[in-house]
Parts: sequence; structure tokens; C-alpha cells
Amino acid sequence: MATTREIDTFLAGVERRAFKQAVYAVQDHHSALDVVQNAMMKLVERYGDRPAEELPPLFQRILQNAIHDHFRRSKVRDFWVRLVSPLRDKDDEHAETLESVAGAMEAPARENPEQRSVGNEHLALIEQALATLPARQRQAFLLRYWEELDVAETAKAMGCSQGSVKTHCFRAVAALATWLRDKGVTP
Repeated sequence: MATTREIDTFLAGVERRAFKQAVYAVQDHHSALDVVQNAMMKLVERYGDRPAEELPPLFQRILQNAIHDHFRRSKVRDFWVRLVSPLRDKDDEHAETLESVAGAMEAPARENPEQRSVGNEHLALIEQALATLPARQRQAFLLRYWEELDVAETAKAMGCSQGSVKTHCFRAVAALATWLRDKGVTP
């Protein structure tokens, strides 16, 4: 059983990455915060008695389910809004960028302003490239390479086979590499 301290430490370490996953998925800053908060609460309330090593894949599965639930609720809500009101509010455009998250995290400082500028441009391009991926490819890519889950943990979190995870990751990496190469970014 994970202690309260272990759960707190785990959640503190995963909160920024979980938020970015949610922002990529739901494309709304406020909704992403709600999704992550709900996922964290569900983990603590329902699975606080699990061992600490089970928390990462379990949390990712809860987060992915919370994202899917958000879309289900949105579909119903949007139907009624369109039915009742011809005017809809514009989405809030205050989502964080990878650049701001990377700056806030403790990353090694770049040597000079020129390198920092190039790095920031590359992060912005990567963020744009991630937004072009199909949802399952983006999800697999983020879980494998950002969350650093192994194939089995990613498959469990996504609710699919390990082969599907490998396929989604391969396609995501190929699409990202092509997109970035077309934008002039080379390794």
C-alpha cells in the first residue's frame, strides 16, 4: 500500500505532464485542469490502497478515461447548446505552451540566448507537430516518450494491445519526423 507521502510525491511529479496531455487532448486550458484534477481525485479516493509502483500506469489509465469522459459530456452539452442557443462562446485561448512548461521545469540552462531562442522555436514546432497527430498516436507517443512508460504499461493505460501501442508509436514518430523535417528542423 502506498503511503500518503508516496501518493503526494507521485502526484506532484506527474501533474505538469498530465496537464499537458489533457491540454493536447481537450484543447482547452480550463477543461484540462478539471480533467487532471478529477483524475487525481479518483486515484486517491479509489486506488490509494494500491502499491506505489502501480500508481503510474493506473493514473495514466484514469487520466485517459477522464479525457474520454470529457468528450462524451461535451458531445451531449454541445448538442443542447446548439439546440437552445444560436450563439456559442468562443473557446478560451489561454493554454500553456511547451515553451512555458519547459521554462518552468528545472531544465539545464542553455549556454547563450541564441541557443535558447532556437530551442524555444523547436519546442513550439514540436507542440504544433503533436497537435497534428491523430488522437491515439499522440496518446501513445506522449505515454511512451514523455511519461516514459514501457509498452505494457502504455497498452494498459490506453486499453489496447502492446502491438497497437508499437504501431501507434511508430506512426507518430514517422509523422513527427516528416513534419519537422518539412519545417526545416534536423537532428
